[in-house]
Amino acid sequence: MNDPGEMRVSDAEREAAVEWLRVASVEGRLTLGELTERTEAAYTAITQAELAVVTFDLPGGRPVPAPAYSPPPAAPGGQVRRWFVAVMSSSKRRGSWRIDKPLGAVAVMGDVLLDLRQAEVRTGGVVDIMATAVMGNVKIIVPDGVEVELDGIAVMGDKKVQVIEAPPGTNAPLVRVTAYVLMGDVKVVGDSRTKPLKKAIAAWRKQWDELRGELTGEYGHYQAGPGPHRIHPSHQEHPHPWPPAPPQPPHPPQPPQPPRY
Repeated sequence: MNDPGEMRVSDAEREAAVEWLRVASVEGRLTLGELTERTEAAYTAITQAELAVVTFDLPGGRPVPAPAYSPPPAAPGGQVRRWFVAVMSSSKRRGSWRIDKPLGAVAVMGDVLLDLRQAEVRTGGVVDIMATAVMGNVKIIVPDGVEVELDGIAVMGDKKVQVIEAPPGTNAPLVRVTAYVLMGDVKVVGDSRTKPLKKAIAAWRKQWDELRGELTGEYGHYQAGPGPHRIHPSHQEHPHPWPPAPPQPPHPPQPPQPPRY
């Protein structure tokens, strides 16, 4: 008979253990350093014995205590999630990439960015994301027109959706996000929310380049003269020449000279 401690844990059991750690932290049972260390250990635990070490000294002494809310469903079809973890660091995934399994994002005093705009989705048109932010930030960028479902719990944190969704009744792709936030935030942002900022920066750079060109053309181009002074080009190529000097006055008439003998 197999040892129960060697049984593998599921994603739901990991999330339940992490939620127990969050509750213990709010109650003052764990310091911030202990919360960070144990959260990382819970997400990397493979067996029941490894997960039991995370919560063995907390009230109840249960390795996977029942949370106050219903845990999120396990990955569809028993698939293993693809995790993006940032512990006092950052983790980013953008550009062209393939999504063929549910995703998980964990930010503990760090930042996780998932850009789905150019991703190739091979999960039946549904992207399932489990996002956890503990004094960190998880940002998910999606193309406008998709359907977004955001649920979960936030304690002294924020979770929000800023997306232009497809009209009701359309068979649009679905991005399902389950968020767990403790003094952090989880945001799902549409493409239209990111483009205005890029356009504003591009317009500012264009104005600055034009202004710099005008300043350079007026003050920046000088040519060296024969001496220590420099002559502005406008003084050399002025379209209106300097006026001519006034004529010299005529010499006064000379008195007649007496004849010489």
